[in-house]
Amino acid sequence: MILDKINFPSDLKKLSMQEMNTLADEIRCYMLDIISERGGHLASSLGVVELTIALHYVFNTPLDKIIWDVGHQTYSHKILTGRKEQFRTIRRFRGISGFPKRNESEYDTYDVGHSSTSISLAAGEAVGRDLSGKNYKVVAVIGDGSLTGGMAFEALNHLGHIGNDVIVILNDNEHSISENVGALSTYLTEMISGTLYNRFRKKSMNVIKGIPAIGNYLYNFMLKVFSSFKGFIIPGQLFENLGLRYFGPVDGHNIPKLIEILDRVKRINSGPKIVHVITKKGRGFMPAENDPCSFHGIGPFERGSGEKIKNGDGESYSSVAGRTLAEIAKKDKKVVAVTAAMKEGTGFSEFEKVAPDRIFDVGIAEQHAVTFSAALSSTGLKPFVPMYSTFLQRAYDQIIQDAALMKLPVRLLIDRAGVVGDDGETHHGLFDISMIKNIPDFQFFAPSDGEELRDILYYAWKYSSGPVAIRYPRGSSCNEKIDVKEHNKFIPGKIRTLTKGKDLAIFALGDMVKTALDTEVILKKKGFTVTVVNILSIKPLDITGIDKVIRSCKKFITIENGFINGGAGEYIYSNINSSLSDRRLFNAGFPENFIKHGSVNELFREYGLDPRNLADRIIHGLSPGKK
Repeated sequence: MILDKINFPSDLKKLSMQEMNTLADEIRCYMLDIISERGGHLASSLGVVELTIALHYVFNTPLDKIIWDVGHQTYSHKILTGRKEQFRTIRRFRGISGFPKRNESEYDTYDVGHSSTSISLAAGEAVGRDLSGKNYKVVAVIGDGSLTGGMAFEALNHLGHIGNDVIVILNDNEHSISENVGALSTYLTEMISGTLYNRFRKKSMNVIKGIPAIGNYLYNFMLKVFSSFKGFIIPGQLFENLGLRYFGPVDGHNIPKLIEILDRVKRINSGPKIVHVITKKGRGFMPAENDPCSFHGIGPFERGSGEKIKNGDGESYSSVAGRTLAEIAKKDKKVVAVTAAMKEGTGFSEFEKVAPDRIFDVGIAEQHAVTFSAALSSTGLKPFVPMYSTFLQRAYDQIIQDAALMKLPVRLLIDRAGVVGDDGETHHGLFDISMIKNIPDFQFFAPSDGEELRDILYYAWKYSSGPVAIRYPRGSSCNEKIDVKEHNKFIPGKIRTLTKGKDLAIFALGDMVKTALDTEVILKKKGFTVTVVNILSIKPLDITGIDKVIRSCKKFITIENGFINGGAGEYIYSNINSSLSDRRLFNAGFPENFIKHGSVNELFREYGLDPRNLADRIIHGLSPGKK
């Protein structure tokens, strides 16, 4: 196999074009063998194999900097940059990350996990290079989806203004290929990237500019002529207007063509350039080609058929949220949903079936999603905004200024709250409690199962006095499918006492309620009696009820799937009667570190948040020396 001989990008330069085509097939097979067993971001990585090979063939990495956007598509990059064998550990506890990591390889220029950042990073890298008098190429790879993020356009605008030498690769993996892909467009692309054309263009424009009296006028006129001609033939006028030279579209699966155009563009040393590359998501694996959305981020699947391997975990929180809101939407035409390119991931495909004209996908634009929803609520509509906790961070200012400050009833559904497992630091949802609990006029809830989530959603539907946030984790909410047509009355600001004892009170939040109950079972066998409390409502907080429970027990702890600093436990401790503060044994949660990747259970054990570790710590605190 050719892949056996490839360890670093320098090895690519020894291959023929035919061998590189074979290598692309072998990389896909290798990738499928591993990801089918453990899951991962597959479709995007399958789509950029040839592009990755061409980039590392043309550019002198790691001296030249390739900056990836999001990082979903970097599996072949990792395989080609010294991590071929380590790739077998990808997304595993203590294995390599599913995203670029600077501490993992010198070929990973930046840590990335959120979208729309690569052009900003490239612009900053290029300015630093030029001010330092260094000489290397800077390449940003961004997908058409990431280009919907406002930050990408801010960066394009700035890059066009400062004019530093940067190459932007627009990876367009939409299903339909641009109508402009054809003989004339291919010929024009080759022409405008060629040495002769660019030399002629530069010299002729300099001559025109030097003509006395009318030079500047003619120069500006000819620029418009060039732009108009290119804009008529190829779809790059937007980028040209922003100050970036446009090249493409180019077939992203044709290695010789990719190498040719990248080599030509590399030799143009002045100003920013954008190369438009057409790729197909899921390339080479028919199930992923036919359903790239499902294979964007997927769990284990059958290697041959692509069938998902079911884990039998029951209905997810995301599914409960989506089905409940779909049911509510049938009852109330004012109910709308706003998603930031995460309709399927947050379970809202069901809502779309019920109310297709009342779901708005704004693209990767979380800031706009929140402010847009605030205005919707001002008109009398009832917006629900499902968003992963990690992406909610991008819209914090809008949550404060455009929702809370005006007490507008935007309903935030914070999906993937807490640790999410194999995606690691960039995707854990550990900041939302500290973010939301400090904002005035918010109500903030954390259901411990699917039924509680359903009941709170029905409550949020009717609540109109200000914004509401509901946090819930990734994964199963219950063993059986929830009936979303019926619901129980939910009263905010009330704790739920699940067991009663005198030795210890455990105040648990959200998915940690089950952990608290499992811990209580262990402690009971050791002779301790425990009160387990489901906090449920972070804001308003049931201080009266919490004080009452603490007075009835010798000690208390709090546990949450979030950071200890700034978390719910800290919030409780700061609000209880000061005379009870000495009864706190500890607050349990995650330390103020960026938490690595691994399964949720592995991470809980690593940080002492599993029942066994919690019980040992409690026993030591209640009876030092006892085990």
